[in-house]
Amino acid sequence: MLAKINTIALAGVEGLPVEVEVDISLGLPTFATVGLAEGAVKESKDRVKAAIKNSGYTFPNRRITVNLAPANIKKGGTSYDLPIAMGILVASELLSSDFLTETAMLGELSLDGCLRPVQGVLSMVMGARKSGSKKIIVPIDNAKEAALVDGIEVYPLASLDQAVEFLSGSLHISPYSNPEDNLVNALNSLDFNEVKGQEHVKRAVVIAATGNHNLLLSGPPGSGKTMIARRIPSVLPPLTKEEALQTTQIYSISGLLSAEQGLVTERPFRSPHHTISDAGLIGGGNHPRPGEVSLSHHGVLFLDELPEFKKHVLEVMRQPMEDGEVTIARAANTLCFPARFMLVAAMNPCPCGHHGDHLHECSCSPMQINRYRSKLSGPLLDRIDMHIEVPAVAFTELQDTEGGDDSASMRGRVLAARQIQTKRFKRYKHIHANSQMDSRQLQKFCVPSATAAALLEKSMNKLGLSARAYSRILKIARTIADLDNNESIEMAHVAEAIQYRRLDLQH
Repeated sequence: MLAKINTIALAGVEGLPVEVEVDISLGLPTFATVGLAEGAVKESKDRVKAAIKNSGYTFPNRRITVNLAPANIKKGGTSYDLPIAMGILVASELLSSDFLTETAMLGELSLDGCLRPVQGVLSMVMGARKSGSKKIIVPIDNAKEAALVDGIEVYPLASLDQAVEFLSGSLHISPYSNPEDNLVNALNSLDFNEVKGQEHVKRAVVIAATGNHNLLLSGPPGSGKTMIARRIPSVLPPLTKEEALQTTQIYSISGLLSAEQGLVTERPFRSPHHTISDAGLIGGGNHPRPGEVSLSHHGVLFLDELPEFKKHVLEVMRQPMEDGEVTIARAANTLCFPARFMLVAAMNPCPCGHHGDHLHECSCSPMQINRYRSKLSGPLLDRIDMHIEVPAVAFTELQDTEGGDDSASMRGRVLAARQIQTKRFKRYKHIHANSQMDSRQLQKFCVPSATAAALLEKSMNKLGLSARAYSRILKIARTIADLDNNESIEMAHVAEAIQYRRLDLQH
């Protein structure tokens, strides 16, 4: 007899419908799995056989063929255990197939028949809903994550025998209702009030957070670069429900989502070590997985000691910084992972860290300084919108008990300016901040006044700025004007924006 069970395969962050076909026929006892099944899927035959027996059912002593259709899509992971087991029971006529027409299922089986959680459930449930399934069975530990998807009934089960009883009608279970339907954003516990001095850097942080601009902090050791970077999420706008779901998808696929968490409610902050590989940063591997740039989606990617990263690792970031996604091409298929992040980088001005510091003498030669800075290519620096100097903090500022601007006041200014951008880009689905504008929006929304245009032209000619730097300056000026609640871009806005291209000014 032939049985057909609906399940879902993962391709990048997308869930694709897969039909598990199980045929049991006369012949020598064998168990064959076809349909581009990878190692973990082929190993499922041993788990499935033990789970069926230990759940009290008879495993057929016949020829079993399992086909995962369509056969041109690679199938990996352990989520096929449950649908294969259910297909064997239906094909053995131990279970009716009447309840399976609009039901998808997924889950890993232990040898005693218990259902174990799997990765990527959120994407799979979205894929099941898109393919027309009305119900889906998931492991009980994946319940919170699966129930985030509207429009499909989620039934979390604990074991194979429970699934059989549920599908046969002898066990009644209500669809799972997620108590975390409302997105509650937890506030970051770090506060800018703890940063002494550096008020000009805080101003730059507000501008960067408002327009989602990339930021490079340069200064001597101990000036507070890392301290400032770690507090940037505290001034960013809260995640929207759509952004939270997209971020949760990536964390689910990567196995970084706990059963208790359900939904990612804070903007990600990722800080990889400078020894990271290009696959670790961008994503990839034999079984392509999201890298740090994707794990930072809708959040902050912080690269401390930027020149210490391998040059080829930094260079592969150029495409994601422009496109907002990572494309990983393989011989068999091509996968895309979202990667719309805010890059925050920190570096010392020279190998010893004291170049330009009036408190310490620099011991580096001009050749050493040039070699150190040449680790960062011009095209990469061009893509970093704002270059900020972070000087050493004076003793009197360290003794200050008030601390200046705190995260709450800074975040208030950011949210007010973001509302202006939301109205501006309401017709553009994929644009939410000034940094995401392309050339068409740049011409429409970033028209400087006559005096501002004259200043920008003079700066371009004198500093030899690139066309990319020109567009970056205009976007920053647009953000500064939004913070001033000014519809037009004035000369003061452009002048301040030019000052944030610090490395261009040094050339």
